[in-house]
Amino acid sequence: MTDRPLTDAAKRALAEAEARRKAAVTKSLPPEKGGPKGPEPTRFGDWEKKGITSDF
Repeated sequence: MTDRPLTDAAKRALAEAEARRKAAVTKSLPPEKGGPKGPEPTRFGDWEKKGITSDF
């Protein structure tokens, strides 16, 4: 990064991004029923269902 001062537009953008991060609400989802035990197999390469995966 350079030592140049930020423009007014950049300061507004950073302030808006920070406000959005603070306002973001994480959803509390119920646990999955009948899903794989452990990490998601399609995401982590542990395809435990006969080596087959599908993504719909």
